[in-house]
Amino acid sequence: MAAFLLLVCPAGELVEKVYGQLFPTAAFCMDTLAYGERSVSVEGKMMDMLSRELPLYSYSISYFGDGMMNQYYREYVEILMQEAEEGTEEMPPEQGDQTGEGAGGSPENTGEPEDVPEGTEEEQGSFIIEEAEEEGGQRLNEEGSPFMITDGSTDAMDKDAYRELIHTEKAQSISLEDYREFEALVGKFYTVDASTYTTAEELSAIKLSSVDMKMAGSASGPQILIYHTHSHEGYADSAADDASTTIIGVGEHLAEILRQEYGYQVLHHTGVYDEDRDYAYSNALPALEQVLKENPTIEVVIDLHRDSVAADTRLVTEIGGQQTARFMFFNGLSRVRELGEIGYLPNENLQGNLAFSFQMQKTCEEYYPGLARKIYLKGYRYNMHLKPRTLLVELGAQNNTVQEAMNACGPLARVLDMVLSGE
Repeated sequence: MAAFLLLVCPAGELVEKVYGQLFPTAAFCMDTLAYGERSVSVEGKMMDMLSRELPLYSYSISYFGDGMMNQYYREYVEILMQEAEEGTEEMPPEQGDQTGEGAGGSPENTGEPEDVPEGTEEEQGSFIIEEAEEEGGQRLNEEGSPFMITDGSTDAMDKDAYRELIHTEKAQSISLEDYREFEALVGKFYTVDASTYTTAEELSAIKLSSVDMKMAGSASGPQILIYHTHSHEGYADSAADDASTTIIGVGEHLAEILRQEYGYQVLHHTGVYDEDRDYAYSNALPALEQVLKENPTIEVVIDLHRDSVAADTRLVTEIGGQQTARFMFFNGLSRVRELGEIGYLPNENLQGNLAFSFQMQKTCEEYYPGLARKIYLKGYRYNMHLKPRTLLVELGAQNNTVQEAMNACGPLARVLDMVLSGE
């Protein structure tokens, strides 16, 4: 039976059929694990077992090397590990944006995923939430809910500084006619990671601008969800015992501005998913799906991060007399250069995602020139398939101060409101 299956079955069906015939328990485990997101090592052991039991299969793997017989397993593990990091740190900064006020750090078209050695989180400004480990991987507030209910600020923070930044007059108008050509559009608005590629059909200034991103003005429940795949991320002066000085606190500050200044109903989810950073995105997905199921009125999803950059790069600019951390919109294309479309990481909302980030970028550049780095395109999915209006935002970096990050929330909230209201 095994030899017959090897001869007649497509490579993609071989493992499933052999497991079903010879190893029913393994077949059940493989089906339950669903691509092995949480237990890739189990799948690897099963592959080894299959190779031992079926010499011809083992020979096929050896013969094809990197071919179809084993690419499913290897590709998935590789993609999972790559997706664990946004991977912008090693990219060279934009020309002329090295250090000082208005400094950049936006990467160009080459680079590798961020490599953070074990034990260096404190040195890089990351914040380890020890109590989250004690409570099973979620940071709970005093009511036992993984949602932030505080104001997200410490007494030392200037909670009203953002008010000086949200009434800035329009600085310039960007004509879409200037960016009809694909090369001009990409050169102005995008950084394309070496892991992926895009096309003129996918990125068209006219098409991206024409997508209606307006949201209903009122709702019976939450309209915007803010969460953090990497909730351990902190800033240069984050306090190790105060989550409100980390990306969690910045997220709550953004939520409060959206609530108080613009009237949105915002749900800030503070679940912790990066205890093992390699699996953060796959760990977060079931919880996010549950939150969206329980709150069907949510139309906007924001995954708020803090970036990592070279030590001599400062992502800061001055707006309204305030030192303000620069931020970057980030899109995953579910497509890698070497393999093409990633079939098991589909994103039916990709065009909506791209339209949303483009409209945010354009509006930000018109009102706050230089505040937003170029939109970063990379090859994986990053859970951006959940809604058309999904943003992944890298706000500041490990060497920004908490106040600089807080200051950026006002302009970010204002730009978001302008896009959602159709201004």
